[in-house]
Amino acid sequence: MIPFALVGTGWRAEFFLRIAQALPDRFKVVGVVTRDPQNAAATLAPFGVTPYASLDDLLAAQKPLFVVTSVPWSVNPHLLQDLARRGISALSETPPATTIQELIDLWSLTRNAKIQVAEQYWAQPLHAARMAFAYSGKLGRVTQAQISAAHGYHGISLMRRFLGIGYENPTIMARRFQSPIVQGPSRNGPPTEENIVESDQVLAWFDFGDRLGVFDFTNDQYFSYVRDKRVLIRGERGEIIDQQATYLHNPNTPLQVDFVRHSAGENGNLEGNYLKGIQAGESWVYHNPLAPAPLSDDEIAIGTCLLRMADYVDGGAPFYSLAEACQDRYLDILMAESLKVNQPVIATFQPWA
Repeated sequence: MIPFALVGTGWRAEFFLRIAQALPDRFKVVGVVTRDPQNAAATLAPFGVTPYASLDDLLAAQKPLFVVTSVPWSVNPHLLQDLARRGISALSETPPATTIQELIDLWSLTRNAKIQVAEQYWAQPLHAARMAFAYSGKLGRVTQAQISAAHGYHGISLMRRFLGIGYENPTIMARRFQSPIVQGPSRNGPPTEENIVESDQVLAWFDFGDRLGVFDFTNDQYFSYVRDKRVLIRGERGEIIDQQATYLHNPNTPLQVDFVRHSAGENGNLEGNYLKGIQAGESWVYHNPLAPAPLSDDEIAIGTCLLRMADYVDGGAPFYSLAEACQDRYLDILMAESLKVNQPVIATFQPWA
C-alpha cells in the first residue's frame, strides 16, 4: 500500500484519484488539499477522499509517503519549496517554471529536496516498449529521433531519452506552420458540428552534433480523429517507425517485427479488461506493472510514476528528476525563443546540469 496526498483538484488531479480507486490494494489517497473544501467534497466523494483546507490540516491528520502537487505553474514553485522545508517528498505534476531564471531559482532552493516530476510519457506502454527495443542494441547506436507525439517539454523529454541524451547542448532551429483542419473533440467531449479551424504546427531541429532530434507537433494531435501521433527512431543497424521495427540480424538478413499489444478481455477472453503487455517478435518488450486494473495507457504511465516515486522515497533510483525536468523545460523555452526570433538558438550548461 502506497499512501500519498494530493494538492489540487483540477482535470489532471483526477487521474491520480482514478488510479488509486482502480487499485485500492496498492494506492491510497490519504487526503486532498483544496482551496474550497466544501465545494470539492462533492467531487471527491465518489473517490472516498477527504478534502483539507490547508497542507497544515492534512499533515496534522495524515502521514503520506509523499505529496503530489497538481496545481498551476504560478503556485507550484512555492508549494515545492514549502514541502522541501518540511522535509516532505514531492511528486510535481509539472516542471514548474515559465522562464530560465525561474528554473534556476527553483533548482537552487530545492536541490537537496526529495523531488521527482510526474513526466509520464516515457512510461506510456508503447513508448516504453520502443525504448526497451532501442536500448536492447538491435538498432545499434541510435542517432536520430523524430517525435510527433507530445507537446513542448513532453515531446522533448521523449526525444532526449530515445537519443540517450543527458545535458548535452543542442543548436535549436524552430519554425511554425498553420493550416486548416476540421475541429476535433476536446476535454469536454466530441464536436457537435463541423467547423474549420487553424491547426498550429511547430517543427524544430535539435542538433546535438552526433545526434539529431526532430520535434513535430500540432495542437490537435491529442484529441484529433485525423491527426495521428508518429515516432521514428533511427540507429546504425535499423529503425523503429511507429509500431514496427526493422533491423539487421546480420549484414544481409533484415528482420521486421511489429509491436503487438496483448490485452485481456478481447475476443471472448474472460481474464478481465486490461493491458497485459507488448511483444516485438519473440520478446516481451513491455509488461504492465499495474495489471489487472482497467486503466488507459496514460493512467498506466502516471501510475508507474507513483510506483517509482514510492521506490525513490524508500531509497531507490530517481526516475525523472527535477534536474531532468528543468533541462526539458529549458530546451522547450529555447525552442519558443527560436520561433520568436526566427533564428537558431544555442543551449548552454545550466546549474542543474
